[in-house]
Amino acid sequence: MGLIYAEIELINSADILFAKKHYIGKEEVKRIKVNALVDSGAMMLTINDSIREQLGLDVEEQRTVQTADGRIMKLDVVGPIEVRFKNRRSVTQALVMPGDQEVLLGAIPMEEMDVLIHPARQELIIHPDHPYWAQMKLTGIRNCTLVA
Repeated sequence: MGLIYAEIELINSADILFAKKHYIGKEEVKRIKVNALVDSGAMMLTINDSIREQLGLDVEEQRTVQTADGRIMKLDVVGPIEVRFKNRRSVTQALVMPGDQEVLLGAIPMEEMDVLIHPARQELIIHPDHPYWAQMKLTGIRNCTLVA
């Protein structure tokens, strides 16, 4: 299987909230469309310095990470950032790689958006069993009564 890329939209989630409260106009919400490498081996969304600056994302903390080539690095974690793919969305944090590294769409936002990698078509797809809305599994919950 080769490398799989997907066009996603990244949005500053704080700006969305500010626009809803009419502190800024909808046209002032910072957003960018990017072609992201779909990487189910990565846990988080990973962006680069340039995207962080364009979206105006604040650093929330630093985390130590191990890259695919074994290097140990301390990276900034920014957020909240909204990821959109087709009719799906996820609000998450992102690791920030230095320089112009490509965007990685990791497993956590992919799970939340209920998307799958289609190996034969080599593309990211909406889960075919629930095409209209994301469905999440709560595997530890059994015999539960939901009260409305």
